[in-house]
Amino acid sequence: MAVSSAVLVLRALGVGDLLTAVPALRALRAAYPGERLVLAGPESLRDLVELIDAVDELLPTPGLGELAWPGPPPRLAVNLHGSGPESTHDLLATDPAELLTHSHPDFPDVPGLAWRDDLHEVDRWCRLVEYAHLEADRSALRLPVPPGPSPAPDAVVVHPGAAFPARRWPPERFATVVRALAAAGHRVALTGSAGERDLALSIAEAAGLGDDAVLAGRTGLAELAALVAGAALVVCGDTGVGHLATAFGTPSVLLFGPTPPRLWGPPPSARHHVVLWAGNVGDPHGDEPDGGLLLLGEERVLAATRAALEMRVAHG
Repeated sequence: MAVSSAVLVLRALGVGDLLTAVPALRALRAAYPGERLVLAGPESLRDLVELIDAVDELLPTPGLGELAWPGPPPRLAVNLHGSGPESTHDLLATDPAELLTHSHPDFPDVPGLAWRDDLHEVDRWCRLVEYAHLEADRSALRLPVPPGPSPAPDAVVVHPGAAFPARRWPPERFATVVRALAAAGHRVALTGSAGERDLALSIAEAAGLGDDAVLAGRTGLAELAALVAGAALVVCGDTGVGHLATAFGTPSVLLFGPTPPRLWGPPPSARHHVVLWAGNVGDPHGDEPDGGLLLLGEERVLAATRAALEMRVAHG
């Protein structure tokens, strides 16, 4: 059987998922410098993938069951996707010479690392590559500044949306924060997907801002990345935009709940990221704002934004 000189990595998820896998991808790149490293992930992430020095090629893969490997079997297939049997099945279907994955009872003959639920997402994937005796640097999260211009240079980026209602701080509270930031002389840019544009418009209206402050639905991933990279501050919940702030070293105020920041937050050593969390753990897929998240009041968030902006000015 002919084997290609390729390392195939599956991570067909979202922005935050991709960015937390960057240290593991870099560990694989360092271990296989002469191989072509192919990332199976969504086409929508291409602009971000192109900033990751460890990846040679994106294989468009919208999700599980969608992996279509086009050539000879890869020399190594790496499951950075998850713990379920579907991701392992997808990679086994490529007939790799080697497979690096977590173990699963559906595949008793496939060796792998035992899955743990109590790990930070960065640590999870670094541990997996270390299981294969590779060296991983958990701090290797930074990406270069995107090549395009920011649509709102030096703005305070406020991202009120999240994938599930449980992680969405109430819009009226965001409006209070936005109003105070604007009154203090800061340019505010409200971001989000096209489906979140009405949410962002309602917050802008409640805060007394015009529609020009709303970039939700008007930026692709490349523009959003450039916006975050050139921002004065990012204010958001537990979302991919928070991980963009980590990737570009942009100060942030992150509102966590119901998932604890020890699982998905920025590195504790990164002092320019302020994490607010009430300590309540709940269902991150719930259809109502989490009770712990609701314990974060407007004044606490405003105090954190003021402190983050003052620290930025003090450190130039």
